[in-house]
Amino acid sequence: MFRAEHAPPAAPAAVRRPAFWHRDHEEPAGVVGTGALAATAALVAMWPFTSVIAPGAWSFTVIAVIVAVAGTGMLMRHLLRRRAEWVQDLATLATQVVVAVAVVTLLIAGDTALFGIIPTSATLTLFGVLGASAVEAVVFGSAPLDPSPGLAAAMGVCFAVVAILLDHLVTHRSAVLAVLLTGAVGAVPMIVTLGDTNVVWFVLFGAVALLVFRHTARRHPESPRRSSASVAVAIGAAAMATTIAVAPMLPVSTSLAGTGVGVTVDASLRLGDDLRQPNPVEVLTVAAKGETAPYLRLTTLSRFDGRVWRPDDGDLQAQDDGFGPPEWGEDITTEEQTTSIRVLRMSSSWLPVPYPATAVQGLSNAWRIAPENRTLYSRGADAVGNDYTVTSSRLLPTLEQIRAIDAAAPVIDPDAEPVELPAIIGELATEVTAAASTDYDRLIALQNWFRSQFAYSLETPVEEGFDGTGAEAVAEFLDARSGYCVHFAGAFALMAETLGMQVRIVVGYLPGSLTDEKRGSESVFSVTSDRLHSWPEVLFPGVGWVPFEPTASLGVPTAFRPGATQGSGSGNPSAPAPTTAPQAEQTSGPEVDRNDAGGDPASSGELRRLDPTPVALTTLGVVVLLLLPALIRLAERRARLSRARRGDPAAAWAEVRDTLIDLQIPVTDADTPRVRAAGLVRQNGVDAHAMRRLTDAVERSNYARSGEASDDLAEPLGEVLASLRQSADRATRVRAVLVPRSLYAPRAAEPGMTV
Repeated sequence: MFRAEHAPPAAPAAVRRPAFWHRDHEEPAGVVGTGALAATAALVAMWPFTSVIAPGAWSFTVIAVIVAVAGTGMLMRHLLRRRAEWVQDLATLATQVVVAVAVVTLLIAGDTALFGIIPTSATLTLFGVLGASAVEAVVFGSAPLDPSPGLAAAMGVCFAVVAILLDHLVTHRSAVLAVLLTGAVGAVPMIVTLGDTNVVWFVLFGAVALLVFRHTARRHPESPRRSSASVAVAIGAAAMATTIAVAPMLPVSTSLAGTGVGVTVDASLRLGDDLRQPNPVEVLTVAAKGETAPYLRLTTLSRFDGRVWRPDDGDLQAQDDGFGPPEWGEDITTEEQTTSIRVLRMSSSWLPVPYPATAVQGLSNAWRIAPENRTLYSRGADAVGNDYTVTSSRLLPTLEQIRAIDAAAPVIDPDAEPVELPAIIGELATEVTAAASTDYDRLIALQNWFRSQFAYSLETPVEEGFDGTGAEAVAEFLDARSGYCVHFAGAFALMAETLGMQVRIVVGYLPGSLTDEKRGSESVFSVTSDRLHSWPEVLFPGVGWVPFEPTASLGVPTAFRPGATQGSGSGNPSAPAPTTAPQAEQTSGPEVDRNDAGGDPASSGELRRLDPTPVALTTLGVVVLLLLPALIRLAERRARLSRARRGDPAAAWAEVRDTLIDLQIPVTDADTPRVRAAGLVRQNGVDAHAMRRLTDAVERSNYARSGEASDDLAEPLGEVLASLRQSADRATRVRAVLVPRSLYAPRAAEPGMTV
C-alpha cells in the first residue's frame, strides 16, 4: 500500500492569463481624422449665423480661417510627430495663431499689411474701426444683418479662436468641452433672436457630438479593441430622433415662457428682426372691456443725434408716488379704463402700459415709474411673467379744442451738437402742409400723406440699405416711399420737428386680437410678436402728448371730431370717438403679411427662392477639408523625392513604406529590406533592378562607413512607386490618394531602414 506521502506530486495547473478585451495603451492621435473632425465641428458652429447675417464676405472669411487652422494643425503635428508632445502643442498653437492672423489680415485688410499678411499699425487701426462698426451693427441692426466688412472682421477673428480651441480640445480628447463649445457657439443666434430651434442644425450638431465622443473614446486605454459601428450609429440615431420627437411635446411652465421662443425688446427702433420672424408667437395677453384693446407703450424716444433716436432717461419714482400730475386740463373730457396685462414671452426692462396711465397694481417694488412719459421701468427685473392691472384715462378733446392749441416748440439741448438734416425732409414737410392753417391740421396732412402715398414693407428697407431711422435713412425712405413702422415714425417725427413742433417716438404694441376667453366681464386679447410697433407723438399744451398713426395699412389714423357731434351735455360721445391713442378697427388690428411686402406671395407670380450661397460656401469648405489629406500627403511625397534625389535612402525607403500602407499592402517591420524587396518583386511585379538599387542604398547607409553618399535615388524610387500603384485596383488607388492611411496609421519611431 502506498502511503500518501510517497504519491507522485501532481502536475501544476496551467496558469491562465486573463483575456483583456480592451487596449492596454492609449492609441496615438490621428493627424487627419482629428483635424477634420475639429474643422467640421467649427463649420457646424458657424452655420446658424447664416440666419442672422446675410451670406457674403464674412462667411468666406470664416470658412477660409477654419480650413487654414485645421490644415496647419494637421501639417504641424505630422511634421513634429517625433517630438515631445508639449513641443507639438506649443509649436502647433503658435503656427495656427500666425496663420489665422495672416489669413484674416489678407482677406480683410490686405492692402494695409506688409506683403498682404503681416499687420502694420494701419492694419490695427483699421481693425479697430471695423470692430466698432461691427458692435454698432449688432446692437442697432436687424436680422439678417448686412455682410459688412466690420462683421467679416469680427466673425473671422472670433471663429479663428473657436477653430483653434476645437482643434486642441479634440486632439487632447477633451470631448465634453469640445461639444459644449460647439453647441454654445452654434446656439448664440437662436438665443439672441429667441427664434425657433433649427432642427437640421440640431441633427448635425448631434452627429458631430457623437463622432467626437467616439473618436476620443476609441483612443482611451480602456476602450474596446473592437466595437460595432452599426450599433453605435443606431443608438445615436435613436437618441436624436427621440429628442426631436419628444421635446416639442413637453409642457412649458408659464413662469419659464420667457426663456423659450419670444422676443427681446430694447429701447432702440431696430424692430425689424422681431417683425420679420417667420412664425409670430404670442408675447402677452390683455384683458379689457369692449371689443377693442388699447395701444400699449413700452418707452419713448425724444433724443435724436442725427443717427439714432435714444430713449428718454428721466427721473424714476416709486409706484406709491403715482404717475405725476395730468398733462391735460380740466376742460378735456376723459374716460377711465382698466386694463389687465399678462406678459408671457417678452423680455424687456420696460412693461407695456396704455397711455396715459394713472395707477398700477400687482407689481413688485422693483418696478418704478417714469413720470415724464408715464411708463414702468426696472433696472433688475424682467417683464416676462408679470401679471398686473393698469388704470388709465381716455382723453376725448374736441376738434375745436385741439385746433385752438399750438404744438409745443422743440426743446433745444445747449450741450448737444446741432443736427443737420437732409434738405428733402424740410422741403417735403413744407410742401405737404402748405394748405393747412393750424398745427393739428398740418400733422393730419402729414399723416394722410404717408398713409396714402407710401407702402408698408418689411423687405424693401433691407434690400435698399436704409434699415434705420437716421437722417440719411429717412431721406432714403422718403425717396423709396416704402418701409415699415420705424421708417414712418422716424420720418413723421423729423418732418414735424422741422415745422417747429416738439415730438417723440413711442415703442410699443398694436392692439391684440380678440379671443374667445373671458376674465370675468372683460374680453381677452392676444398680442403676438409681429404687433411690435412704433408711432410718433406731438406735445399739445393743455392736452398732452397726442399720438398719430402715419404707418400705411396699420391701425386707425388719429382724427378728432367736432364738439357738436359729441352728443349731449354729458360729455360722453354718442358714437365711437377718437382718442389720444390710436385705436384699432373692429377687426382688432390689420392683418399684415409679414413674409412679403406685396401681400400674397403667389400674387406676384414669382416663387421665393432659397439663397444658395450658404450651401455653396459650406460645400466648398467641406470639399477643401476632404482634399486636405491628399494635399498633405502630396507635399510629403515631393519632399521625400527631393531628398531621394540628393541620395537620402531613409527618405526613399520611408516613402516606399507609406505607399504600401496607403495601398493597403501588408507591411511588417520584422522583415529586412532585402526580404521585403524580394516579396514586392515576386508578388506585386515591382521592377527588380530598381528595387535592388533602393535596397543596396539602404544597406550601404546602415552598414557602410559614414560619409559615403548614395547616388540619385529619385528615378528608382519613382519606378517602384509606379509599379506598386499598378499592382492595386482603381478603387484602392483612389482611396490611397484621397484618404492616405499612412497619415494616421501608427508609425515606427524612426522611418528607417525597415518596412
